[in-house]
Amino acid sequence: ENLMAKENEGFRAVMYNFNHERWYIVVSLLARCRFVLEECFKWASQRQIFGKSLISHGVIQEKFARMASGLEACYYWLEMITNQMNKMTFEEYNAKIGGDIALLKFNAAQVARTISEESVQIFGGRGVSSTGMGKYIERFQRTTKIPAVYGGSSEIMASLAVRQAVRSFPKDAKL
Repeated sequence: ENLMAKENEGFRAVMYNFNHERWYIVVSLLARCRFVLEECFKWASQRQIFGKSLISHGVIQEKFARMASGLEACYYWLEMITNQMNKMTFEEYNAKIGGDIALLKFNAAQVARTISEESVQIFGGRGVSSTGMGKYIERFQRTTKIPAVYGGSSEIMASLAVRQAVRSFPKDAKL
């Protein structure tokens, strides 16, 4: 009488909900990454070192390139998945893109760790201070691991994505 789904299908219903949860975790994480990247850009533009702005140094530019390229790749991937979520039926969506969302969450967590590490390097000592100009960087550094665990740990996300790919791979494929 009080069933979420057909009898013996409750676990599947709960698992389908994880797709939306993971999508939301990625949206939230990427927004936080973008904010931190913006904070880094503002700091590196105003900070002077050896008579030049911090951002004019090649080492810092490379850090920004690494952070921005990972973040933008995740955003484009997120937009593609969001478009599919809006165009597919519920059944299609759950059957086909759960692995993609899991892999995106796995990748977004790695990108967030990179941004966390590089942003602390850009801010220097201020990046580990819980007050002042580096407070957002310190908070991000401290909380970056949380989205990697919520909705399924990174290792589980990688395994889920690969298992879904294996299921959809042709059984008779050969080199």
